[in-house]
Amino acid sequence: MILQLLDYSGSAVFAVSGALAAGRKSLDVLGVVVIALVTATGGGTIRDLLLDRHPVFWIADPAYVAVIVGAALLTIPYTRWVRPPLQSLQIVDALGLAFFSIAGAQVAESKAHSGLIVVMMATITGAFGGVLRDVLCNDIPMILRKGNIYATAVIVGATVYVLSLRFGLTRGPATVVGMITIASLRLGAIAWNWSLPVYTFADERAPPKRDKD
Repeated sequence: MILQLLDYSGSAVFAVSGALAAGRKSLDVLGVVVIALVTATGGGTIRDLLLDRHPVFWIADPAYVAVIVGAALLTIPYTRWVRPPLQSLQIVDALGLAFFSIAGAQVAESKAHSGLIVVMMATITGAFGGVLRDVLCNDIPMILRKGNIYATAVIVGATVYVLSLRFGLTRGPATVVGMITIASLRLGAIAWNWSLPVYTFADERAPPKRDKD
């Protein structure tokens, strides 16, 4: 029951983030729905295919499609009346990231996979729908933006979830702790520009140092 509620919530929130992304690109209604569907189902679909889980979640339960389309269509009139803040897409995406990632972790956990695989599946579930959304909208995916704490938040949160279970916490509290960790890290990165160190080469155009005489 908890897993399904997380999936529905994550689907709705990611659908809103997809609709907002489509709105920023001035797509028509069909484009909004398509981007919302891709955003909300992309990560979970890849997860299910990798885990050999058939049929994939939204085919097994078409209610997901109804939730996604409904959330996307409701976003359109709302944003007609209320202009969303500039960071609204990132904030909504952060909440979807928290919901969906832990739901993905629980799917892998239900298949009795190791903690490492649970964390990997959480990352794929949470991050790859956004990757597909950004690629279709001709943007650099959030997961690849310089120094951006995105997938890192999922890795940390999913690890906290796994460790919480290992140390005796029940699934409900562990789920809450994992989601709060992911959302806090991502929202903190948005609010205070937290970032990872950036890997760069030394400037090859700089003149070589000369030995002193």
